[in-house]
Amino acid sequence: MARVFDVVEYPNEMRDEIVHRIPDTGAGDFRIGSQVIVRESQSAVFFRDGKALDSFKAGRHTITTANIPYLIDLIGKAFNDRSPFTAEVYFVSMREFADQKWGTPQPIIVRNPGMGLGVALLQGYGTFGFQVSDPQQFVTQLVGATGSYRTADIQSRLRSMLLSKLQDLLGETTGAKSVVDLIGLVEEIGAGVRAKAQDDFKALGMTLKAFYIESLKPSDKSAEELRAMGMLDVATYTQLQAADAMRDAAQNPSGGAGLTAGIGAGMGIGNVLSDALAKGAQAKGAGGAAAVPDVMTPGEAAAYLKVSEEDVVAAISANQLKAKKIGNSYRISREALDEYLKS
Repeated sequence: MARVFDVVEYPNEMRDEIVHRIPDTGAGDFRIGSQVIVRESQSAVFFRDGKALDSFKAGRHTITTANIPYLIDLIGKAFNDRSPFTAEVYFVSMREFADQKWGTPQPIIVRNPGMGLGVALLQGYGTFGFQVSDPQQFVTQLVGATGSYRTADIQSRLRSMLLSKLQDLLGETTGAKSVVDLIGLVEEIGAGVRAKAQDDFKALGMTLKAFYIESLKPSDKSAEELRAMGMLDVATYTQLQAADAMRDAAQNPSGGAGLTAGIGAGMGIGNVLSDALAKGAQAKGAGGAAAVPDVMTPGEAAAYLKVSEEDVVAAISANQLKAKKIGNSYRISREALDEYLKS
């Protein structure tokens, strides 16, 4: 037998609960003349058989056939005004749910013309806030007969929507902006994501109130992971592996073939870097470019080795590569580089 309700209310702040259903399961019996108490930042929606009867905003309301016209059909004219009718009441929180977290579980691939591989991987994270704008539509679209619907129940869906819009916007923006410029435009990108996502949120009876990017930076994915994503050819992959090995060697003075596992069994780091340098020199020669200079900056040495400047500086700091410090800058002789590659 359905439970009879003379007073309907849900005295809860609903901090992480978006919708609460009364009764939790099944249908309840409500009477003409029963009181409905709706608190600030709440809205109450009456449903029966999946169809909305009416909704109430904050305040105390008395159930009548005037404010719920569908009751005339439900109870029939042959019954007195105290006859019960079966229905469910959904209390919907109308407050903003702020500080919801989002992040990129996988890096977003964007174009980066003229730099490195011509593409870049970006990772980011931040917060967003949303609010129910149409309680009836929200309950119909998402909640169904659930007794309690919380932020955790919808976060995954909202994050997927937002990341889709972010990826789309980054793809459009990198056509005119470099990745370096892009990282400095987090406010503009955030505003763009809000604009792109509003229609999708509106279709669910919601409004995206805020979308903030706290961090947007290049990913630290390894060469192995980049290759698995189909972004590297064999030659580039080998050169990046050599860079990884050089960095590891700088961090581990003991060296050894074990540091180059994955590049080739039994190959030392010197052989790998020599090969990378030789390929780079051949490519330069084929294009008519100048030969390797006798004295190089860390950046020039890194360009010929196909490694990062940080890797070269790391080798210098580990006393594995001889260099002369002049002021705040290093200078590396060709002889010192050759000696290091033979070691």
